[in-house]
Amino acid sequence: MLTAPLDHAWIAGHIPHQGRMCLLDRVESWNEQEVRCRATSHRAPDNPLRSENRLAAACGIEYAAQAMAVHGALTTPRAPAGNTRTRVGYLVSVRGARLMTSRLDDITADLDITATCAMRDGNNVLYEFHVAAAGRTLLEGRAAVVLNAEAIS
Repeated sequence: MLTAPLDHAWIAGHIPHQGRMCLLDRVESWNEQEVRCRATSHRAPDNPLRSENRLAAACGIEYAAQAMAVHGALTTPRAPAGNTRTRVGYLVSVRGARLMTSRLDDITADLDITATCAMRDGNNVLYEFHVAAAGRTLLEGRAAVVLNAEAIS
């Protein structure tokens, strides 16, 4: 695995999520198939995904989706000079999601988020994701992403 830790500023500069909605703190490692990220924002009282002062475990899917966006930014060739169009991904399906906890805000350890590309075919990408803390799995599943959905119609 290529190890080139990338910080929050790099992440915010390469994915569409901005401000407090950019939930990931760091890219720990990555290669063509997988990215491993770390996050601490699940403990933040001002986390934008909180509802009724709680962060439900299902919100971990957004953390995984942002890791997928990071992986896309790391593995998609840059556009030629002068071309400002970027490939935007849309999460279109989540399957086989298993939640092993009810909430994330009470997890004291950092979140470890892994997104692994299981299949890539043109504009369609299938990822497997895994969110853990201190070696304990919190949620996992599969997600389908469509790139450049506007080009399909």
